[in-house]
Amino acid sequence: MLPASRYSTKAQRCIRAWSTVKTEHACPQLYTALHRRACSSVAPRITTHYTIHPREKDPRWEGVEMERFADEADVVIVGGGPAGLSAAIRLKQLANEHKKELRVCLVEKASQMGAHTLSGACLEPSAFNELIPDWKERGAPLHTPVTEDVFSILTEKHRIPVPMLPGLPMNNHGNYIVRLGNVVRWMGEQAEELGVEIYPGYAASEVLFHEDGSVKGIATNDVGIDVFERGMELHAKVTIFGEGCHGHLAKQLYKKFNLRENCEPQTYAIGLKEMWMIDEKRWRPGRVEHSVAWPLNRHTYGGSFLYHLNEGEPLVALGFVVGLDYSNPYLSPFREFQRWKHHPFVAPTLEGGHRIAYGARALNEGGFQSIPEVTFPGGLLIGCSPGFMNVPKIKGTHTAMKSGMLAAEAIFPKVTAEDLHSETAGLHVPEYSEMLKKSSIWKELHAVRNIRPSFHNYFGLYGGMVYTGIFYWILRGKEPWTLKHCGMDAHQLKPAKDCTPIDYPKPDGKISFDLLSSVALSGTNHEGDQPAHLTLRDDSVPVDRNLALFDGPEQRFCPAGNHGLIAIKRVCSCCTVSEYICLTIKCELFFQNIFIFFCMTIESAIKQDGK
Repeated sequence: MLPASRYSTKAQRCIRAWSTVKTEHACPQLYTALHRRACSSVAPRITTHYTIHPREKDPRWEGVEMERFADEADVVIVGGGPAGLSAAIRLKQLANEHKKELRVCLVEKASQMGAHTLSGACLEPSAFNELIPDWKERGAPLHTPVTEDVFSILTEKHRIPVPMLPGLPMNNHGNYIVRLGNVVRWMGEQAEELGVEIYPGYAASEVLFHEDGSVKGIATNDVGIDVFERGMELHAKVTIFGEGCHGHLAKQLYKKFNLRENCEPQTYAIGLKEMWMIDEKRWRPGRVEHSVAWPLNRHTYGGSFLYHLNEGEPLVALGFVVGLDYSNPYLSPFREFQRWKHHPFVAPTLEGGHRIAYGARALNEGGFQSIPEVTFPGGLLIGCSPGFMNVPKIKGTHTAMKSGMLAAEAIFPKVTAEDLHSETAGLHVPEYSEMLKKSSIWKELHAVRNIRPSFHNYFGLYGGMVYTGIFYWILRGKEPWTLKHCGMDAHQLKPAKDCTPIDYPKPDGKISFDLLSSVALSGTNHEGDQPAHLTLRDDSVPVDRNLALFDGPEQRFCPAGNHGLIAIKRVCSCCTVSEYICLTIKCELFFQNIFIFFCMTIESAIKQDGK
């Protein structure tokens, strides 16, 4: 497409170096040398997190003004999802009932409320009934009650129907199919009406601590490329962390306060989702479809959903969930999703329609066994951050909302007490943990605690389904034992040499699609010179371990392709300006052409600047 012969010797040397890196097995010595140089102490650490490589030791930050403006609130909430908004609403409800002044600030990384919440969910309305009893009169966007439940076991070409008996986790009678982004937006409006201060577009990037070690608040992200601006600090008596699954602040808190000492490691899944506008003749508003088995094998936990929304136009939300404790590093959740859409039971719904949105999110699947300590001096955890999702139901919105409400009810008496006394500068609220263990959340998660780990048996999926039928449907989860998970997801992955690569069919551009065109529909937008938001604890791991042992599985499990495109600065000695080389091995021709174009850009800069 861009023949190398048209460009200078310097550019051709870059291209040859790139080709050698791309096919690392052809010349491992050069590859190793390039990598060592990239990860050496003299190379700029563009991927290492500042907690590992402090900014004061990083020459890129030399001379930059690092002072931050600080503000005070009674309660600061991190995350504008259902959990954080429920906590904010309940706090202001209590303040109004007791005629108390209470400043509640909520920070949300999305540019507007609901913008980072994937549409298409089956919502259990119990928490709404409790938090905002008149939600229907207030115009809550719950427009599609479930009218039909379909559950299937799929083979490659056929479908085995499974009856949805009352009491089974996937029975959705009484639930609503919603566009969750719209629900979150509406909840934000209710919170603002009550006086909650909401700050969208500000991600919490750092936890702040008092001298005694208790949480003092958070700092928002630094912004600006051409003109740098430091984030601001928000201090509070109590900080509520509701940042969602695997939040980076929660990970810091787990380590500092040893919150995971008495629970099992969390296990995760990746959920990929699309919104489609379909042929009206194929549209059945209120219909909920779930399936398991094909295209996954019996030892890979996962399944699909397809929801028919009633939003005034023929919309469906469909998605695929894969547990991240799979063993074959060549598995691609995205491509499994695209393959599933071609099943004879699924494809007819999509034929003649067109895709309008794509997205993905991580899910906590550890359940009851993996819940950490949720309180610590100065703060507490709510929602998907500690992991309150009911995995067999594939539902966590109602439990997340309930946890936020319980947090608010535990916090309110303490933050408004006139004779406030605390052993630490940041308030400790252990009452929240006690209330949680007496709540419907605890009862619900305890009842389904054994369903997810029951899939780790010789029969896999089918053994787990038998276990669910006997011990959940008949005994309602009252068995006197609690099964354990198999450990961390990463430890379940087998070396690439012991696994067979998966031959995925090429997308047809009508029902299945490539990753790049999908990411274009996700609403993700980053400037070309924006600092990387993906950071590492150890720059050597992606190549020395992930690539060497597992053939770089991050290039397959990442739903946006970001992890597979790790850029290392100054690994090529041919150019006289800073450059980046993509270390994704076995790339398609597309990336080679991009690199050739990049070399042309470097040459042009050299000629124009005379440097």
